[in-house]
Amino acid sequence: MAKIVVIKPKDNSPPPEEGLPPWMATFADMVTLLLCFFVLLLSFANTDLDKFKELLGSVKDAFGVKVERREADFMALTPSDVKRDEIKMDSNDKRLLGLVLRIKAMLDQDDATRKSSGVKAEKDGVLVNSSSASLFQPGSSKLRPGASKILDKVISILKDHNYNLVVRGHTDNSEIRSKKYPTNWELSSARAASALRYIVEKGGIAPKRLKAVGYADTQPLVKNNTPENRRKNRRLEFFYHKPARDYW
Repeated sequence: MAKIVVIKPKDNSPPPEEGLPPWMATFADMVTLLLCFFVLLLSFANTDLDKFKELLGSVKDAFGVKVERREADFMALTPSDVKRDEIKMDSNDKRLLGLVLRIKAMLDQDDATRKSSGVKAEKDGVLVNSSSASLFQPGSSKLRPGASKILDKVISILKDHNYNLVVRGHTDNSEIRSKKYPTNWELSSARAASALRYIVEKGGIAPKRLKAVGYADTQPLVKNNTPENRRKNRRLEFFYHKPARDYW
């Protein structure tokens, strides 16, 4: 009996590739991206509100957005006003608190500076208020002889700490009639510049660390409805701030 032999055709197809099939790489990439997405969602849900506000402020400054200053109090702060139990202070807050306490101690050394000046901590800096009456003659930008008591303390802080300074001139809303100072804008700017010039000439402070600006009556501490309130609004501010930040 004859045998039937079946000859199979030769398989010329290429051998299968080693390792995982190609679709597995795409699937693994998709799973990794989904994992990163959910990790980001979790991190956004736990965002530190204070850090987010600080970042938002940095973005505003970078794009030139005007930031309104909070209405300030003329009274000097005590340590209990600056440090609150419910707020955890970081290293920067502690440095600012230390600077506030040192300036306050310097102002308290003299009765005149203690009564005419105040100090408070602000975001990224320390603000010192001084009554214009203790620094200048009425309606003038000429420094009084006793102005050096305050300005020398301002210079001392600049020499001992790596902060820049903005000198801000403020007036009340009373009209000024003078050929030299037609409006309060000229008077407030001239007073700020006069104090800045003293700091540069007497203290030897580098001009690039200093700025002077006049605000006239646009940023009152209190309403200009009584003689006492107008006296409070006539002031010079010395704002110490970080060199990395630009302030007016």
